[in-house]
Amino acid sequence: MSTKDVSGFLRANPVFAGIPGREIEAVAALVTEEAHRARAYIFAEGDTPSWFYVVRSGHVKIVRHSKTGKDVVLELLGAGEVFGGVAVIEKRPYPASAQATEPTVVLKIPADPVIALAERHPGFIKEMALMIGRRLRAAHDSVKSLAVDPVEARLAGTLLRLAEREGTLGKDGVTLPFQLTRQSLADMSGTTVETAIRVLSRWLKEGLLTDEGGRFVVEDLEDLRALAEGPAE
Repeated sequence: MSTKDVSGFLRANPVFAGIPGREIEAVAALVTEEAHRARAYIFAEGDTPSWFYVVRSGHVKIVRHSKTGKDVVLELLGAGEVFGGVAVIEKRPYPASAQATEPTVVLKIPADPVIALAERHPGFIKEMALMIGRRLRAAHDSVKSLAVDPVEARLAGTLLRLAEREGTLGKDGVTLPFQLTRQSLADMSGTTVETAIRVLSRWLKEGLLTDEGGRFVVEDLEDLRALAEGPAE
């Protein structure tokens, strides 16, 4: 991307919306574009926070590694979403790892100019706080679901969130935005890959989902929503 294109891309992001144009252009001139293959790590938990990232294309999952060796997916981010910012501003190591789920391109902004923006523009911090709040609410809902919901409800809820956030409506239903492995869905839903395979296979047989070239298509979101919410009390 040219500096002009990067500048426009950043201006379209709510986090940067309140920054004066000349400062956006100065930051854009420092941006590095970086491509990652599927499953490649962009940074690892505990790394020095040298960069503030924006997803240009593809998807990035934010992952914590438990002591038992199991990955816990905290967030799945698509084009235009930022990550690594809190660690940069707090000058603390990245608290989780970031991994591309498919071929992905990210924009990297050096830490120092981001810290300078945060010091000069309270609106930047405000937008970051609002973004973190939204993600924390989503994380709280996920943790609550892990504690009380059966596996089917958790898997349905995961698919529903992806479909509503980034799905594409077509004649056969809503196509999810990228190829999802059973392992990724298991990690995002707090279950085993074996259980995810079993449940998804049944849903494919029942017609709740179809598989189009490796991408799931949800025929009826309301059927999926009913599974996610469980039986009415």
